[in-house]
Amino acid sequence: MIITMASALIGAVLYVLWRGGCFLPGWIIWEESRITDASGGYDISLKDKTASAAYGGVCIWSSPDGVKVQQILSCDMDHDGGDELLLLCWKRGRFGKYKPFWITEDERNWSQHIFVYEYTEDGIRPKWMSSYIGQDVAQMAFCSGKASSGRLFLTDPEGEISCWCWDSWGFAREDAEVSFAVFGDNLIHEPIYTYGLNHQGNFDFLYDNVLDIIKENDVSVINQETPLVNDPTEYSGYPVFGTPVQVGEAVVNAGFDVVTCATNHALDRGAEGIHTTKEFFAEHDVLCLGIQSAEEAERRPYETVMRNNMRFALFNYTYGTNGISPPDGFPYMVHRLEDEAQIREDILRAKEEADAVIVFVHWGTENAVLPDAFQERWTDVFLDCRVDVVVGTHPHVLQPYEMLEGTDGHRMLVYYSIGNFVSAQPEKSCVKGGMASFTVVPTPDGARVMEYDLSPLTIHWHKGGGYAPVLEE
Repeated sequence: MIITMASALIGAVLYVLWRGGCFLPGWIIWEESRITDASGGYDISLKDKTASAAYGGVCIWSSPDGVKVQQILSCDMDHDGGDELLLLCWKRGRFGKYKPFWITEDERNWSQHIFVYEYTEDGIRPKWMSSYIGQDVAQMAFCSGKASSGRLFLTDPEGEISCWCWDSWGFAREDAEVSFAVFGDNLIHEPIYTYGLNHQGNFDFLYDNVLDIIKENDVSVINQETPLVNDPTEYSGYPVFGTPVQVGEAVVNAGFDVVTCATNHALDRGAEGIHTTKEFFAEHDVLCLGIQSAEEAERRPYETVMRNNMRFALFNYTYGTNGISPPDGFPYMVHRLEDEAQIREDILRAKEEADAVIVFVHWGTENAVLPDAFQERWTDVFLDCRVDVVVGTHPHVLQPYEMLEGTDGHRMLVYYSIGNFVSAQPEKSCVKGGMASFTVVPTPDGARVMEYDLSPLTIHWHKGGGYAPVLEE
């Protein structure tokens, strides 16, 4: 009994001391490392919680007494062309020599800081020592060589990553995540365009119910299944489509950022349909993927967009074009899932340029609720190429979505089919579609998907021919 009470008392005392800041947290990993600055002149080492720097083989600097160093970095944090030395460290109290005027006495608890030093001709000098960041940091990393370079990434003990940048005097936390909303097939059958032209005069009604969603997200995408045409004599529905250019105007008015146009109907109106579609969206600053006009003779396998200081490489492919071949001399008019070696090479190049790679792909078996062998084969290819997100269309019905993990640990989100956005197909299964939504955040080696979902969508048909795609609650 006495031993039990003594153990309990000791435990309680230790807990009080720990809560009072007398002990350092047990989750800390104390690194031992050796680095050099960009010039190669300084040799910095970390051992036994102390950092020291040598120049020309002579030790010229060491970290302050009473400071326990957890990790060191040498990087161009402030983008001035030269490295700075960063210490992730612990000391008692939150302040240094100078405190805010409203603080009368510093606390005695251990607190975590980032000290920043400059390499100068006279040695290593403090640059920024007001360094309490207000969160636990298990590891810090600096991103360089990518579109999002110049950011400091802080990982907490639970593995959550936050992004910070140098802001004139100290670090500022960035809201660096990028949200995507992706809609399925904009499949404009004859009853839809007839109603729009004769009863409304425009097609804004198709997108009225998703305007708030488009506005809320950083990048909004829709699959423009059918080619646009200017000539009313070329308006047509299934099986050879020609869609009034006014539908494109409604897509622009709704605020879509990207349209994917590599579909099996892309060549329904030949090279002229490709030209009209591409030129229209280009003139209205909507990024058009998957097709190239006759004026774009050189192959452009992907396009890039920037959001929140992150660069995304966007690809768009189709399984085929219903047996219609592009004109002679224009093999890149529609991007197709054919040359695996070339596609792998293109994705590899895109990953060197961008933080994340997203593939929009027109594939699968119509009306099938599960992916087929063709989809599974190309999914394996994309996963092997370390694509970040794949979004599929064409089956006109919803298929599963999942997060896959490669043998190297890379994670890829794939939506096999998000169904229709709008169509006049009579099958009940084709009335249901979905909106793929996902959020991408930067990481030291690129990006990762943090949140993802598929929101159901239903196409409501009204008397008189009105069509209203509505997201379900």
